[in-house]
This record gives sequence, structure tokens and C-alpha cells, in this order.
Amino acid sequence: MLEKFKEAADYIQEKTALKPSVGIILGTGLGGLVSEIEIVKEIPYTEIPHFPISTVKGHSGKLIFGKLGGKSVVAMQGRFHYYEGYSLQEVTFPVRVMKFLGIERLFVSNASGGVNENFEIGEIMILNDHIDLFPGNPLIGKNYEELGPRFPDMSEPYSHEMIKQALKIAERNNIKVSQGCYAGLTGPTLETPAEYSYVHSIGADAVGMSTVPEVIVARHMGIPCFAVSIITDLGVPGKIKKVTHQDVIEVAAKQEPKMTLIMKELISSI
Repeated sequence: MLEKFKEAADYIQEKTALKPSVGIILGTGLGGLVSEIEIVKEIPYTEIPHFPISTVKGHSGKLIFGKLGGKSVVAMQGRFHYYEGYSLQEVTFPVRVMKFLGIERLFVSNASGGVNENFEIGEIMILNDHIDLFPGNPLIGKNYEELGPRFPDMSEPYSHEMIKQALKIAERNNIKVSQGCYAGLTGPTLETPAEYSYVHSIGADAVGMSTVPEVIVARHMGIPCFAVSIITDLGVPGKIKKVTHQDVIEVAAKQEPKMTLIMKELISSI
């Protein structure tokens, strides 16, 4: 696996001289942050050795290199999911590669279902914790000490420092945000009312199908993480409605400019 990470990183470094310090993973309907990047290079996933291929609508499938908030960044426009048939190691492969490219921080966005009764559709939730409900863990198997320890600490999955700064940015720009815990499930089905109730009962405020494996791998490598969810539907009794993937994309796109502003200013401030 180490050789595969290195081969992918070496290929990318042959295509661009930019050395990113920040990695960004963009979720469903949230790819618009790319329009804020001063792009110097785009590389389709199909060209990168060992890279998975994005198969979901709303996920373009390319690495974007450029400048954002005065920092050199690499953005994944389109991520991978366990429900696409990839292993958790394959889902998180790009995070490993970004580490080999030199990133020092990881920013993640996602669209999720809200189970907190105080949430409304379109709520912007900054993640302060997560619950891993995926079957397995991306760190199962041989551990490479070059990447991180066998038993990584997860007492701070999301950087307290970056959360504090993001809250200041949101307040300064009159953007309403919440904090909460995100539960990661496999999908691709959206949750039943009983599943929403279960997820809320174990301590989650939102539920989705990504982010957790990527953050686990990033923290294994010592990379501080910041993540934002757009609440695109509600799993709250009395507010549960039939939802399509298109509904999710539309709500995410509507709230995206606010999330983009927070991300851009936060990247600029670090």
C-alpha cells in the first residue's frame, strides 16, 4: 500500500509543481468552493495510478490544485463512498496521497440528515465529534509506522482551534451555525424513522454516509481536521418526509455560499 500511495503522489507531482499545505474534500452538491480557487492544475481521477473513480451524481471526479485564501490547496471535487463498493481503505486512499503531497490540514464538507430536533433544513453544522457506524475501520490490517501509530488517539477528531476560529468567522459574517456530532453509516439507503431515532439516541445530531473514514485516516497521520455538514433533510419525528438525492443536492447548493465563505476565511486565517 505504501508503494501505491507513493506512485500516485509521484505521478501528481510530475504534473504540478504546487505543494499543497491544505487538503479539501467536497461533499454532495458542495463542489462550488472550487470556483473560489485560483486553479493552476486539474487532474482527473482516471489518470492517477490506483485512484478510485467517483460514480455518484454531484461528485465530479478530479483533483484541483491552486490557491485559496492565500494558501496552496488540493481539493477533491468528488469523493468516494463505501456504498459504491469500495473498501474503506480505497475510500480513504486519496487522504493518504494528500499526506504524501504535503498537506498539513484537512477540510471536509458533506450533506447530511439532521436528527437534532432543534435543526431545520439548510442548517450549517460544524462537526465537533463523530460516531463510527461503518462495518470495519480503514485502519484494519497492517499498520505502517511511517504513517501513524497502531492505536491512534481520537480524543480530538476535529480541531478545537479551527472550530473556535470558524465560529468567530460565522458570527462576524452573520451566518447562523450549529455544532454537533455526526454519525457515519454506509448507505446508500436513507434512514428509516426508527434508524433516525436510534442514531439520535446514541448521541448524534446528524447522520451521513462519508467523512468518518477520511477523518480517521487523517488523524492517524496527525493531520488536524475541520468538517462542516449541510443539513439537507430531517430525521426528526413529525418532520420526516420522502427525500430524493436531487433534493439533497438542491438544499446543499443553496447553503453552499455560506459554507464556502467560512471555509475560505478559515483557510486564510490558519
